[in-house]
Amino acid sequence: MTRIALRFDLRVPPFAKTSFAQQHDAMLQMASWADKVGAQSLTLSEHHGDPAGYSSAPIILAAAVLGRTEHVQVSIAAALVPLHDPVRLAEQLASVDCLAPGRLSVVLGAGYRQAEFEMAGIDRSQRGPLLEECVSVLRAAWTGEPFEWRGREVLVTPPPATPGGPAILVGGKTVAGARRAARLHCPFSPAVSDFAVIDAYFDECERLGYAGADVYGATSAQQYRQRLGPDRPAAPGFVMVSHDPEVTWKQIGPHAEYDARTYAAWQEDGVVSDWAVPGAESWQQLRDSGRYTVVTPAECVALAQAHGQIMLHPLMGGVEPELAWQSLRLFETEVLPHLTARTS
Repeated sequence: MTRIALRFDLRVPPFAKTSFAQQHDAMLQMASWADKVGAQSLTLSEHHGDPAGYSSAPIILAAAVLGRTEHVQVSIAAALVPLHDPVRLAEQLASVDCLAPGRLSVVLGAGYRQAEFEMAGIDRSQRGPLLEECVSVLRAAWTGEPFEWRGREVLVTPPPATPGGPAILVGGKTVAGARRAARLHCPFSPAVSDFAVIDAYFDECERLGYAGADVYGATSAQQYRQRLGPDRPAAPGFVMVSHDPEVTWKQIGPHAEYDARTYAAWQEDGVVSDWAVPGAESWQQLRDSGRYTVVTPAECVALAQAHGQIMLHPLMGGVEPELAWQSLRLFETEVLPHLTARTS
């Protein structure tokens, strides 16, 4: 079964021929489309202080998307929890779970961009402890009972519709982050495919006796390695379908260049996320990297069969909705019939 996923970050660079309002409206329409065609998941992310307007309020966006859909699972990946009050975060996520029980999951991220911590007035060196505290608060809050936090009694209402609250995972891209996820008894959502990081998570889970170890559905390091394969390239983070990929590349090339170049510049902690393509200076280099792909319908079918999944990022880098819809309609009519993706 091919897994179909969409992601949105709603960036609008200065040269884009669209607006933030148009991109937000298009996202909601595309979410409805995704639900109709049987996509399994839709991912929203969080960053702050980006001149191109990377989405800064993913919980609000998640509520809007869930209100427009009936089946698709929505993941916030990641919520930068050190920048949030954990009690307010617990309230907001519980409220969204009441709107769409069981369809929201959250990857809890520690964050990494210094500028974001400075803007929020948060000491970046405390991001690890703040994330761990947040997990503790969420779990206590979603029992529906009063609990003590920082010397105060707290009661979070409404209680979530899902027992125990929305699913929470811990993100990271370092060995320390992997061990933290294990220590917190959470599934791990790594931003890298580095086997050393993955092994650290499963080793720590085994050492701690945590039986719920999970990395993208893999419950052991061996299973994860078997799924990825020793020489198998990572699945593209951007897939667009076109009858003439060369023409489409020339249309979306500036968007891809901006998206890749600015995101790579954010990797200031020295550990590069799999989403980034460091050193790429042109859309031709991005195309050659395999992380950004524009393919014919037949090539898209082959890509889906090779990886078992397709990630659609239709509004990447401020791509105009009209062009994005051309790709989605082509995917629906000439790719989807060849995939076993529908769930209803």
